[in-house]
Parts: sequence; C-alpha cells; structure tokens
Amino acid sequence: MKVEKMSKRWRSFHAIWLSMVMLCFVQCKESSDEDSVVDFDPSKPVTVTDFLPKEGGAGSNLILYGDNFGSDRSRVNVVIGGKQAPVINVKNGTLYCTVPQGAFDGDIKVSVLDRGGEEVARTEAKEAFVYIKKLLSSTLAGQFYEVTNQFEEKEGPFDDCGGFEKMNWFAFDPQNPDHMYVVAEDKNARLVDLKNEYVSYFRTGLPRVSAIAWRIDGNQDLIVPENHASDTKVAHHIFSRANGFKAPGNPIPVNARGVNGLMVHPKNGELYYSGFRANSIFRYDFEEQKVVAAFPSAYSANAIFMVVHPSGDYAYLTNFERNYIMKSEYDYERKTFKNPYPIAGMPGQAGYADGVGTFARLNRPVQGVFVKNPDYEEQGGEQYDYYFCDMNNHAVRKVTPEGRVTTFAGRGNNGTAGYANGDLRAETRFDQPAAIAYDEARECFYIGERGKNKVIRKIARETEDDAIPENEEEPTDND
Repeated sequence: MKVEKMSKRWRSFHAIWLSMVMLCFVQCKESSDEDSVVDFDPSKPVTVTDFLPKEGGAGSNLILYGDNFGSDRSRVNVVIGGKQAPVINVKNGTLYCTVPQGAFDGDIKVSVLDRGGEEVARTEAKEAFVYIKKLLSSTLAGQFYEVTNQFEEKEGPFDDCGGFEKMNWFAFDPQNPDHMYVVAEDKNARLVDLKNEYVSYFRTGLPRVSAIAWRIDGNQDLIVPENHASDTKVAHHIFSRANGFKAPGNPIPVNARGVNGLMVHPKNGELYYSGFRANSIFRYDFEEQKVVAAFPSAYSANAIFMVVHPSGDYAYLTNFERNYIMKSEYDYERKTFKNPYPIAGMPGQAGYADGVGTFARLNRPVQGVFVKNPDYEEQGGEQYDYYFCDMNNHAVRKVTPEGRVTTFAGRGNNGTAGYANGDLRAETRFDQPAAIAYDEARECFYIGERGKNKVIRKIARETEDDAIPENEEEPTDND
C-alpha cells in the first residue's frame, strides 16, 4: 500500500516533540506576571507569520506564530482548508490547535471575535498547510441493525442488500478484479460486484464453506471445499468458469473431513488443505489426482487457514484455536511445502500484545493477505507486509517481513467490540473481524466481521467525499 516517502523518523520525532511542547503549554499554570498576558488590541492587525509543522493529517497538532491573537481561546476562530480547527490554547503571539479532518486545501485563516461572537479581525497565513490524507475506515456495503431481529439478507445495491452473517473469507476473481466472493461459514455465500456496487448470491449448494481458492491453469476455475464431518465423503468441488460458477461443482476425487483452510501454489498449481481432526496438511496433485501428507500439524482439533505468498516461496498458516501464525517455506525441487515454524504469537497463549515474533499475542486470528509495501523497494529483499484479522481482539494486525506485529486498525476508544468508522486507531471499532482482502486496483482493504455489525467495511485513504460535514453525528456503538 502506498506510503509517503518523506523521512518517517523525522516526522515521528517532530510529532513527539510538538506534542510535548503543547502538553506543557496547556498544563502549565499561568504566570503570575500579569504583564505576560496581552489581550487582543483592536487597533492592531492580527498576523500569522509562521506555523509548525508544515504538513500532517487530521488530528495533528499545529502551532501558529504571529501577533495580536489575544489570550482568550473562546474568542479565536481557526479554519484550515475550510474546516473548523479546534483551538487548544492561545497566548499572545502563539496559538495551538489541531488539524481537522478533510482540510484538503490547507489554507489557514484566523479570526478574532468580540464578546458577542462577532468577527472583528481576520488574517490568513501566506503559506498553505500540506494536508496528508489519512487512512480511514468506512462502510462499503450492507446495513447495520440497531435491533438485531430486524436483520434481513437480500440481493441488491450496496445500500440496500441487507446484512452479511458470519463472514469468514474473501477472495477476488483472478480474471475479474471487480468481483469479490464472500464466504460466510454456514450462511449464504455472496458475490460483491465492486464496479456496479451490487451484491448477489453465490449458490454453492454446500451447507458449510470456510474458504475458497482458484486454480492457476485453464480457465482458473473456483475451488470450494465443504467443511463436513465424514471420512467417506469428498470435500472439494470445482466450479467451472465456463458455466458461470453455477452449482453443482465437479468433485475432486479425494475424501476429506473438517476442511477449513486451503491454498493453491501460484507457480506449480498443486492444492493444499487442512483437516480439523487430521494431524497433517495435505497436498493434492491435479495431474496425478493423488493426495499425500505434505507435513505434520502440531495439533489436532484445530482450524488452520492458509495464505500463500504471491511469489510462491512460502505460505503463512494461521492456527485459529492456538492463536498463532506459522511460516512454511516451499521446496521447489520436491514441489511441496516444508514443516512450518511460528512467526507471530505464542502457541496456546491467547492475548493482545504488539511485539516481535513469539513475543506478540493474538486471539483467534483468521484470514490474512499479503500487500506490497513500496517503502521496501529501496531495501531489496522481501517486499510484502502481511495484514490479518485478529478476531477476538477486534482488530486488524500487521506482520512485517522481520516478524514485527503491530495493530493496523480497530480497538478504537476503549478497545472493545463495536461499530464505528473513522481514524483507524482512535475511532475504528470492529466486532470479530475475520475476512480481509486487498483491492490492488483501488488501493484499499475490505473487512468482514462475524459479530453483530453485519456489514463489509472498507479501509482507504480519505477523499473529499469522506470529509465530515458540520454537526454530523458520530457512528453508533453496539457494545
């Protein structure tokens, strides 16, 4: 995902320094020297001579330097890019405020009001503030139901398609970047048409589906596994592109039970899948029509979800019940994946903690997606970060190539489950996020939840359409 190229270290240091300065200013007691406080003088002009920092996003602290601001913040009005900026404090020639959301133009205007609220003086900074668009969450499709028994599910446009239940897995059609398939465990699968902004049903005819994958050869047909409990029943079905992926699908002639995760190697095309009760990850060769155990699983009675790296060099395997993510490297000579090892979270230890490798703590992680990071191009080596849904932590987390786990979105306000859009960390709240996809064409994420929200969320850089109108109510929580 695109990230600004300016020195991040300098911006981080500057932001910390600026926050400390503003905190000291706000919290320090007023000087006992009355001469240090100068009221607004109506006979003199108001001026803005400089400001710091020169760029930033919504919520950034901003210091304005100038003259004749006065010392009563209730009588000072600051507008940045046409949006009202909250004034933190003002004292003589220094004014402290925060950058409002949607201040795209960056022009800075300061006015002083009389005691009746009428404007008596105005000025504008000669230089514009460079507004950096932030990543924000919003609702892409579906309806949030305040009253859960009013829930309905139907085909229709994004704003009238009802809700989504128990979303578990998202997958883009490799031949149509406008089509995203939504798997919903034991509920209906859906097709989300991003171009036409329309949601329809995808009829699998299978009672329980946990994930889907695509063949790499031929028409790139769709592979849909049935998560059933029989050792004498086929689990995988191929839905043909030629007939529009209509049911029934042609079964792969291999019996399997409890299939939660599956993946297809992007170069050689073999299929890998996990069994809930099995102690192995299995490999199926389409040419030989033969299945073998690829490598053993550390635990039985576990749902393991799998995502292969775009290069095919390795895959991440998420152990849902044991709360950790493993890495399995690919052996090109043997054409199979090798025994995995933990790269994020400690097996069997649920919790919430950012950190490196096994020092991080996860709580029921599910789907993940590899996203190319342009900042890594200069460094060489691995180019992708891995974003995944940490379901019971109500967050989307990120794993860097070095194995550092950070929180990307969610846990806004008090960190519990809820429904709120906006700033990814300060405001955004999820309720059991499980499914995630990255839209390369539109440079945004889509998130599906298994809890009460029943909508598909979107994470993208803000646009002018995202600017919050004056007096708009905040999103509703559903604690």
